[in-house]
Amino acid sequence: MKKKVVVIGAGGHARVIIDILKKQEIYELVGCINNTGIGNEIEGVTIIGNDKILPTLISKGVCHAFIAIGDNQIRKDIFKKLAKMKFQFVNVISPFSYIASSAKLGSGIAIMPGAVINAHTKIADNVIINTGATIDHDTIIGKHAHIAPGCNLAGNVLVEEGAFVGIGAKIIPKMTIGEWSLTGAGSVVVRDVESFSKVMGVPARKFN
Repeated sequence: MKKKVVVIGAGGHARVIIDILKKQEIYELVGCINNTGIGNEIEGVTIIGNDKILPTLISKGVCHAFIAIGDNQIRKDIFKKLAKMKFQFVNVISPFSYIASSAKLGSGIAIMPGAVINAHTKIADNVIINTGATIDHDTIIGKHAHIAPGCNLAGNVLVEEGAFVGIGAKIIPKMTIGEWSLTGAGSVVVRDVESFSKVMGVPARKFN
């Protein structure tokens, strides 16, 4: 029997997630929820309400969820809320990605088409590894982080909780990307990024 899954979110990111969930062919999508509960459907999946419907879903045996929201802080807040309600989180993994057998994955993770997760990497809960991103050996991605499309992370990189690494950024080996930091699109990181900071450029430098 397929696990029944509700998708939290009904925007562009959710479109990609739903497409991957359908291709996985192991889940039954019972619907999407959004902030307002307004709307008919997204990618053929019905919008069934807002977060007020979640206790009803649990009572009906729909106990699996996926948070299809790109914003890291919002995704973290919803993850904590749903965990308290005893929802379990599925992983959405494109069949067109590569994941090494020695990689360790948490829960509630999105791994998009073309992504590569190499040997002995660790991907924590509620992380997005977006389209075409590559994560090399022994790298650790902390909870609620987002590695944007086309990023290249070398080996032994540490990305801490909630960090956002922008489109096409490149990170050399053994760098630490601090918690809740932002690395701008196209940046080349050659030194550690401080927590709660913003960096951009080639090489990446701190900016306000």
